[in-house]
Amino acid sequence: MASIAALRMILCGAVAIAAVAQALPADPAPEQAGHEIATLTDGNDRMTVGVQIDGKGPFAFVVDTGAERTVISTELAGQLRLAPAPAARLLTLSEISTVPTVTIPSLTVSKSVVEQITAPALAREHIGAAGILGIDTLQDQRIIFDFKRGRMKMQSSSERDDSRTGDDIVVRARSRFGRLVLADADAAGQKIHVIIDTGAQLSIGNPILLKRLLAHRRKRDANEIELRSVTGGVRLASFAMLRKVRIGGVHLENMAVAITDSEVFDRLQLNDKPALLLGMDVLRSFDRVSVDFANRKVRFLLPGEASMRPVIRNAANGVSPTAG
Repeated sequence: MASIAALRMILCGAVAIAAVAQALPADPAPEQAGHEIATLTDGNDRMTVGVQIDGKGPFAFVVDTGAERTVISTELAGQLRLAPAPAARLLTLSEISTVPTVTIPSLTVSKSVVEQITAPALAREHIGAAGILGIDTLQDQRIIFDFKRGRMKMQSSSERDDSRTGDDIVVRARSRFGRLVLADADAAGQKIHVIIDTGAQLSIGNPILLKRLLAHRRKRDANEIELRSVTGGVRLASFAMLRKVRIGGVHLENMAVAITDSEVFDRLQLNDKPALLLGMDVLRSFDRVSVDFANRKVRFLLPGEASMRPVIRNAANGVSPTAG
């Protein structure tokens, strides 16, 4: 196994009831300030926010648009003496397993309060934070990742989006098992399905993505790497380089993608279609990304005063697939 195998990659896109994650321990969460939430970045470039549980906290939870359900660390669940709930089957990137769950009486983030959440309780050393905020708590929200300022804003999708500018590129989406799938996308003329995954350090594609594309090449000198899940399971992957990818009005070049065969794509009913989980490596090349679940759209703001269309970004700018 290459030295890349030591990389602790965060690869959410979790399905069934949880997320996929592996990370360095997160720092204590910052205080909340109205709708806008000051954020910290964990050791794998994911964003964490302050979450209150049953009036206690805040605690640092990773915001993950690719995770179907919210997850809490066993350590925090024990500290808060949360009541155990029935064990549940958990599908991660690497495996299907049975995991313990607990009942979270109430969870508050920004002005949003969610009552009675049954959440998988998993070791902090694997999830890399006090918890993971999944789409079960984000369905009515608009999440604005302001990478330039290092901050995040959450607001109801029914509210006016004051972050809009004339330089925003809007891409419409469809909802599939709660996730937003951007269908107006292609690579080298081949239609692909793109899922925004803010819990993933790197972008992940399924094998058919590699098979169908004419303009692709395997990343030179890249060996197989290990993708680790919240349960400690391992899935092997290899890298490929996508030369040209279009997502709506955004054109990306030279995108490194980890290719792996996983039940995640089967759960999303995309195992026979070219699909891509768009991770933080690419998302951070934008100044801001807004994910609006209720209105089913994603907004991208490119750096600077860019206003010409189409916009071309080198997906590798400022990104090192082997960093972590």
